[in-house]
Amino acid sequence: MSTENSPDPTADPSRSAVLESVLADLDAESQELDAIVAGLDDDGWATPTPAPGWDVAHQIAHLHWTDSASLAAIEGGEAFATLIKNAVDNPTGYVDAEADRLAALTPQELLATWREGRRALADALRAVPAGEKIAWFGPPMSPASMATARLMETWAHGRDVAEAFGIELPRTARAKHVANLGFRTRGFAYLVRGREIPSTPVRVELVGTDGETWAWGPEDATDRVTGDGYDFALLATRRRTRDDVDVVAHGDAADEWLDIIQAFAGLPGPDPQPRGSKQTGEGAA
Repeated sequence: MSTENSPDPTADPSRSAVLESVLADLDAESQELDAIVAGLDDDGWATPTPAPGWDVAHQIAHLHWTDSASLAAIEGGEAFATLIKNAVDNPTGYVDAEADRLAALTPQELLATWREGRRALADALRAVPAGEKIAWFGPPMSPASMATARLMETWAHGRDVAEAFGIELPRTARAKHVANLGFRTRGFAYLVRGREIPSTPVRVELVGTDGETWAWGPEDATDRVTGDGYDFALLATRRRTRDDVDVVAHGDAADEWLDIIQAFAGLPGPDPQPRGSKQTGEGAA
């Protein structure tokens, strides 16, 4: 995608500030995960994670592949068209196949390419002209929305890697991005399952990581979701079952949604394993 003669992407200060804020949080999530994997030996990279069939290398490989796909989407052209075609041709196996391919790199190569790719993506997102949307596997996204999606995936896969080693990651306010995306993708959760999107609105009111309220949706909605904001993020990324989070549905529409909530693009994948009790944070797998 050429930016020649395009509007200055920093011309709108508010747009630039929002994007930079999300990119800063994305970098913090990436650095947190990077700190876990950087010191691993080859055996450490082969450690199984909660995602069935994926070890640590697969987790980082998937993040790197999605960064690369995001770059291809920004650039447009044949490279991204090929990605779309491959995904359509193999909808249930494409993600795993790409993770397998990149996980075959040496840990040193994979770590270096992941670092390089995430820096390149941040620069590319900053260069997208104001008002321009980026094509994607789902609806087109603004640069800030794409950065938020990358943060959500990094947050989720970072928790997979941390659980593999029994590490408890801090409950930071960055989870608010993930929770917000979980709310915004309510319709997609139905769409990806071939189900009719309900017309009943749902209000979400959560207790954030610093005790503040995270709220989205009409204030007068009778159907509501309440509970812990961090737990809602875990539920929205399908890292916990409903029985293992402090999140409560009030009303049939809210209850139905929480059964299928999904903040990420693509197919739902396998359900998370139940933990057997309510949790309000990360613990050992």
